[in-house]
Amino acid sequence: MRQLWIGNKNYSSWSMRPWVLMREAGIPFEEVMVRFDGFGPDSAFKQRLAGISPTGKVPVLVEDDLVVWDTLAIAETLAEQFPDRALWPREPRARAHARSICAEMHSGFMALRAACPMNIEASLPEVGALALRDKPAVRSDLQRLTTMWSELLHAHGGPMLFGDFSIADAYFAPVVMRIQTYALPVPEPVAGYVERVCALPSVRAWVDDARAEHDFRPFEEPYRLHGNKA
Repeated sequence: MRQLWIGNKNYSSWSMRPWVLMREAGIPFEEVMVRFDGFGPDSAFKQRLAGISPTGKVPVLVEDDLVVWDTLAIAETLAEQFPDRALWPREPRARAHARSICAEMHSGFMALRAACPMNIEASLPEVGALALRDKPAVRSDLQRLTTMWSELLHAHGGPMLFGDFSIADAYFAPVVMRIQTYALPVPEPVAGYVERVCALPSVRAWVDDARAEHDFRPFEEPYRLHGNKA
C-alpha cells in the first residue's frame, strides 16, 4: 500500500502539497500522521521517522521498498507513475514553466514563509500587516507571487494556474492558506484564484482536518500565546 507520511495538518505546509495533489488526482494512499512535538534528535517526531526518512523530515512517500522524500521528488515520482493524470501540464512549454515556478517556491519566498508560517486554524491579520509594514522582503515576496499568478491566470485562462489543476496548484496551496490566515492583500484576479483553490475538495478536506486537530504547538507559534488562540 502506498503511504504518505505527514506532519500536523495545521502547520505542515510541505506535507500539504503531496497530500492535496494525491487526493485531487484520485491517487489512493494511506495517511500516516506523525505529530510535531519538536525537531530535536530526541523528539518523538524524529524517533518515529528514524528508519523511514533519511532526513528525519516529512513528507515521505513509501511504497514497499521505495522511499521518496522531499515534496518535489514525490511530485515528480507520482507524475511518472500516473502519466494519465496529467499532474504536470501536457504542453511542453507550460510543463517547463510549471516546473520552474515549483522549484522557485521550493527554494524561495523565504521572507514570506518565515514571517507568515502556515497556521490554518488561526486568524492573524495583525501579524500580516506588521510583516508587510516592517519587512521589505515580505512585500517583495508577495509582489512576486501576485505577479506570477496574475500572469499565469491571464495566459492560461484559469481556473487554475495552468488551466486545469496541476502540481503547481498543489504546490502553492499552502501559500493560499497563508494569504487567508494573515489577510495578505492581493489583486482581484488572485483573490478569485485563492477562492477557487480553497474550494477544491482536497483542500477543503485538508483544512477541515487541520481545524479539527486542536493541537497547539507553541514552538510553531512564537508570536502568540495559547490564551490568544483564534
